[in-house]
Parts: sequence; C-alpha cells; structure tokens
Amino acid sequence: MHPVIDALKTQLPALLGTELVGIYVYGSLVWGDFDPDCSDIDLMVVLAQDINAQQYGELDGVHHKLEAKFPEWAGRIEIAYISVTALQTFRTQRSPISVISPGEPFNTKDAGLDWLINWYTIRTQSVVVYGPDVEALFPTISMEEFRTAVRNQIVEWADWVTHTRDSRPSQAYVILTMCRALYAVQTGEQTSKIQAAAWAKAHHPTQAERIANALRWRVQHREPVENPALTYPDAVAMVEYAARVR
Repeated sequence: MHPVIDALKTQLPALLGTELVGIYVYGSLVWGDFDPDCSDIDLMVVLAQDINAQQYGELDGVHHKLEAKFPEWAGRIEIAYISVTALQTFRTQRSPISVISPGEPFNTKDAGLDWLINWYTIRTQSVVVYGPDVEALFPTISMEEFRTAVRNQIVEWADWVTHTRDSRPSQAYVILTMCRALYAVQTGEQTSKIQAAAWAKAHHPTQAERIANALRWRVQHREPVENPALTYPDAVAMVEYAARVR
C-alpha cells in the first residue's frame, strides 16, 4: 500500500507482540486523491491494553527511525494507539490515547466522545493492515450520531481557527476541513479534502472562490508568504458560513 505502512506492518508486531491487536489505515490513502507532496498518512493501532512506559519509549524510537528512513514523510505521519477497552467504553469514560501527528510530538492524552468521528470513519472507511476486520473492534455508531458530532465540531472551529492567523497553509486546512464537514453532514460520509472541495464549490457556490484559493494555498504550502494575516479573514468567514448552514 505504501512503504511507510509496509515498514510499520513489520516493526509493530515485532515490538508489541501479543499486545498488538490491529492496525488500520484511513484518510486520503483510502478515500482517494492521495497527494505525496502534501497528504498525511493516517493510522490507528489497537492494543490489548494501554501503552506502558517502556512501550511508549520504544514506539517513540520507532517513529524517529521511520522519519529518518523516510525523510520526505517527516511530520506527515499520524499514528494513534488506543486499547480495546477504550474503544468499547468511549461513550461513558475517557481513556488514554497516545498520538503522533503533524505538528505534534508523540504524546498521551485522553479520548472520549471527541473521537467519535474518528471511530465512525475507521469503522466505515478504512483498510485493515493487520488484525481482524474493523467491525470486531470499533463500536457501532449511527449516521445521525456522526452528523451531530460533525455539527458540534464545526462550532468548535470558531476557537481553533484563531490559531491560523500566521499560517496560510493552516488557513487552507481550515477552509477545506469545513468543506469536508459540510459534505459529511449532508451525506453521512467522510471524503478527501479535494473531493469535498469540488462538492462544496458546486453545492455552496457563494464560497467557491474562497475554496479555490484554499486549494491553491494547499499546493503552495512550501512557498514563503509575506503576510498570511491578510487571508486569515477568509478562514474565519468559512467557519462562520459552515456554522450557519450546518
């Protein structure tokens, strides 16, 4: 499927042994429109129990070696590790989840209902790398639960967007994420940012120019930007629009 995933399929079972239950890939590699220049690789790893301190250190080492072996993917690999129990009880309690993601070093946080969108997406739109089918591990979530969670997340972006004032690629990410959120609310499915942008331009034509700009900024993410604050209002406006029509 991808050299990074092939490497993890070999390394994680050797490291974790019987503690490893399953590995699942999702995101643009599954949805289509995977762009080697700017897409991320998204993986969910399910364990028999929470990561202990020794495993945490060993996994951190695996991540560093992976980025050294595949430097073009440094900072663009997202892997989350969670226990079977945490998946089964996410509606009633928060549980540890250890995550490495773009812009975020390997760390452990709590996961609960705020991860419902991820669990729904993986259950409905993922590929097994290792372990049983997703239905054996990931909870059943109704389409309406998913849509409600997406609507709630759109509202939360009113706060999150404030962190993008000085980054045009981040502003593009916000605008395209709102396209994907609107698509999810309408269809009950996730899709790639590119596909969601095409859909949103057709179904929300008042935002078409803003979306086209975001697609261009996404491709130009490595180019220097003199004053990204000038386009920050576009990201804010897209969040406000999505919140009104959600």
